[in-house]
Amino acid sequence: MKAVFETADSRPNSLSTRRSALWIVIPALSGTGFWWWQRNIGGPAPMPQGASKIPVTIVEFGDSGSRIGPKQVLKVVRPESDWYSRLTPQQFYVTRVGSTDMAFTGSYFNLHETGLYRCVCCGNALFSSDAKYDSGSGWPSFWAPIAEENVRSAQKPGLSREAALNAGIEVLCRLCDAHLGHIFGDGPEPSGLRYCINESSLRFVARKAAETSRLSTNGALPPEDQ
Repeated sequence: MKAVFETADSRPNSLSTRRSALWIVIPALSGTGFWWWQRNIGGPAPMPQGASKIPVTIVEFGDSGSRIGPKQVLKVVRPESDWYSRLTPQQFYVTRVGSTDMAFTGSYFNLHETGLYRCVCCGNALFSSDAKYDSGSGWPSFWAPIAEENVRSAQKPGLSREAALNAGIEVLCRLCDAHLGHIFGDGPEPSGLRYCINESSLRFVARKAAETSRLSTNGALPPEDQ
């Protein structure tokens, strides 16, 4: 068998070839590395917490209860840790986990003041005191939301509408998907529905307080509130 040996004369050419190859490969790898860094680390900053790319249409209302009109906005999406830092533990477990307040706790179930009920998570207008009634259940109850566009429902599959209403259809805030409570079919006219809502999911804005704030700021109510 003939052995092949590298001679002294052949080494410079081989080394020269290797050096040439390195001069080509290293810049290429560097360029690839820079592209990866720019794409994965040095690229555009992530969206601020709470932003999303999911459009939803809701109806806006002033704190006095005046209807401003439909508006397309981006759904509010936040990490669980962010929600937890913004809410009380009870609000978090009700709105983000789907728990339920104990009946006859808090004050909203027995509140008769005129005003607006907003989502505690995102401020979306949900219910008006005009549709509130005493259901005797121990939870704030309404026969309709302030605007159908501002809430959504999640019915268990496989049930008829009547069976689902007997069991309770989950109702959520359309803007941030907060769990609000359940819809039952034993409400008063004109809807015949009972929106049984957890106080922990709501933030009440008294109408008198809203009007007083506007008067002290502007000296008169805005045209839509007059």
